[in-house]
Amino acid sequence: MVYGFGRLWSGLARSNRMASAFHRDSGGTVTVIVALATTTLIGLVGGAMDYARLVSAQGHIQQAADTGVMAGGNALKLVVSNTASIVGLTTQTIQAEIKDAAKNPVTIQVDVASDKTSVTAMVEQTIQLTFGPFVGMSSQKVSAKAKASVVGKMRLCMLALDPAAKGAFNLEKSAQVTAYDCALYSNSSSPNGMTGKDSSKAIAQTICSAGGFRNDRANFTPNPQTGCPAIKDPLADRSAPSVGDCMTLPTSPGPQGPLGGPALKENRIDFTTPLNPGTYCGGLHITKDAVVTLRPGVYVMKDGPLVVDGKATLTGTDVGFYFTGDKGGLVFDKLTTVSLTAPVSGVMAGLLLMEDRSVSDPVDPSDLVTTPDGGKLPPPPPPLAATKPMRTYRIISDNARTMLGTIYLPSGRLVIDSSRPVADQSAYTVVVAQQISLFEGPNLYLNANYNNTSVPVPKGLGPISGRLLLSQ
Repeated sequence: MVYGFGRLWSGLARSNRMASAFHRDSGGTVTVIVALATTTLIGLVGGAMDYARLVSAQGHIQQAADTGVMAGGNALKLVVSNTASIVGLTTQTIQAEIKDAAKNPVTIQVDVASDKTSVTAMVEQTIQLTFGPFVGMSSQKVSAKAKASVVGKMRLCMLALDPAAKGAFNLEKSAQVTAYDCALYSNSSSPNGMTGKDSSKAIAQTICSAGGFRNDRANFTPNPQTGCPAIKDPLADRSAPSVGDCMTLPTSPGPQGPLGGPALKENRIDFTTPLNPGTYCGGLHITKDAVVTLRPGVYVMKDGPLVVDGKATLTGTDVGFYFTGDKGGLVFDKLTTVSLTAPVSGVMAGLLLMEDRSVSDPVDPSDLVTTPDGGKLPPPPPPLAATKPMRTYRIISDNARTMLGTIYLPSGRLVIDSSRPVADQSAYTVVVAQQISLFEGPNLYLNANYNNTSVPVPKGLGPISGRLLLSQ
């Protein structure tokens, strides 16, 4: 809205009438007539210029208000509970959009609905006029109002929890993340908290960084929003499963068949067998050509990692893994086959991987993997930065296409450096981790087909889509 247009033009009209009256009363000279006509013409032209400036300024602040509430509304869609952060994000976005605020002062008022379904912004700017002072108007105010209303809530399918590290969410080389119907989010306040390098790609409904985004020849669609408010860990209140007595592994095959061999002295399986849920002290190493089928339940990896290497196969439905101790972590090596589906019920319902939040001196499980040529598996590239110790969970497998459920690693770094798609055959996959790093050429699919599985989505991640309605 532009105030004072009528006053501006009525002032110019009065000047014109005074000039005409003076001309009639004086009988005047040509010089006086020309002078007055010129003054009136300048006033009309100047008034038109000021009018155009006011119209342009009003359109500019309307666009700024629209952009601001859309940014705030997108944060609301992600179930951000801090109203102050929504107000701050909306205000900062509007301020960034208005370039001449120092010369033409701006006031901004932002309100968030108590039920967090809408954000409204009122913007008012005082425009200094060039010719207005000739009719007693040195400035005029223009204003704009915008409101973004949230219909539903956006689905969050990836969250990097690290609050400050560079590259908390990091894609390199030809790595890809495909998440058409959900959101990718980084909590890191670093200017490079989200990074994309080389030919990496990310496709999502929304991509948001609490800090900045460093783009080194990457292709993120849509372009990441920056300066987003940090999201509280949606799974912080989930209870951990109990850690029981150490399991005894099945006996190895004997000379006459599958039974009769000695009990294993270490948790190393190199033959085909089913396994029962329970606590595996020292972790579990599945290797060679073993085909291991997991019976439903929770598998606790205590003081050791889960390693699948060689050409081994690991499958399980209605299973969850819990990692505890500094030696915890995971490696699925390149030639392995992995197909896992999270529990439908129980303490780990919807959680495929979960870990103890406490870790002080983690050990990289890559050291336990023997490559086909008898060598050692090189470790993954180190994190660009870290704010606390992290366990490493590494997926190199070119056949890990079903990873159905939520991967929750609040003190872990998920590293994916395979060459083939990961989790693309899962109805849904959600990742919440301290850091997330993809290298080489994997394509991590984060599907959101929640209705196609009985595995529940943990509360706070949300199966309901959302959209924004903008009004002025």
